[in-house]
Amino acid sequence: MEILLLKDVEKVGKAGERVQASDGFARNYLMAQRLAVEVTPGQVKMLERKRLAGEARQKRALEEAQKLARRLSSMSVTVAQKAGPDDKLFGSLTTADIAQALQQEGLSIDRKDILIPEPIKKLGVYTVEVKLHPDAAGKLKVWVVKQ
Repeated sequence: MEILLLKDVEKVGKAGERVQASDGFARNYLMAQRLAVEVTPGQVKMLERKRLAGEARQKRALEEAQKLARRLSSMSVTVAQKAGPDDKLFGSLTTADIAQALQQEGLSIDRKDILIPEPIKKLGVYTVEVKLHPDAAGKLKVWVVKQ
């Protein structure tokens, strides 16, 4: 029986592929679990429309991420921290602190997307990377000043 996979199935194929499977396996497992449907012209068209819509959605998300990356690269944020002698911070600057500073600037970025190469433990100017999309990242300048 020829079937059209709706989801990735290990050792069978990936979503969107047309594969041959035995009648029992196809009907009793793949179709029952809604992992596949029987190949019909309507099903093929429906899957193609879903694929095109998904590609368009991913393209829009990438464009938005690239636009935000350009905006981040042209801006900087200032974070005030308590510091002792020799401009050493009490503790270190965290990604949550940077995310909060970005929130005050009107940008909502998850702290997990902010990558600090090494701990920030002194006052100064630092550049951190903000991962916005698997294919787009921005550089943000962070000013750490005394509170």
